[in-house]
Amino acid sequence: MSPTAVASTFDIVVWFTDRALNDGEYLQPIKLHRLLYLAQAYYSVAFRGQKLMPATFVAEDGGPVEPDIWRVYASGRPYIESVPPPERVEQFLDSLWRRFGSHSADYLSNMVCAQAPYRDARATGLRAEIPLGEMAAYVARARESAGKPGAPASVDEVMRPRTLVSATGKAVNVKRWTPGGKKSGG
Repeated sequence: MSPTAVASTFDIVVWFTDRALNDGEYLQPIKLHRLLYLAQAYYSVAFRGQKLMPATFVAEDGGPVEPDIWRVYASGRPYIESVPPPERVEQFLDSLWRRFGSHSADYLSNMVCAQAPYRDARATGLRAEIPLGEMAAYVARARESAGKPGAPASVDEVMRPRTLVSATGKAVNVKRWTPGGKKSGG
């Protein structure tokens, strides 16, 4: 298995909580866990199976949670020295925040709890692990069901293009190429 993109899940937690504070929002624990879950799944699809963070999600009654983060944050945000994520990860998190950060905790919970990976794990029992492969496969299928009611956002909808400057000085949007995308032309 390839290494995770960041050394600690706390680095991603701190990034999300700081981003919410910068946007003038208190990040509820439930919303934090839904964003972590979505980040892990979308990152795995966007970067060919690589895990974003060393996290395991389990099915609880209210939705998926990362149990270690849940326990540490149970009585509020602790002081944790975090390491800023690499630029690629930060760009990904920024894109994910722009897509899902404005939604309420209830909206994100309803969305995630309706997904097959959570439902299947929950049917097994409380604290059943939600396999990353199933999370990623569900998100990857979003390309095929784009536009259908209740379909998850595709990785293409979540990943914001990066703006660079061409040799002529013109701003151009670029994004990482991933195989299996839509083909253009003929």
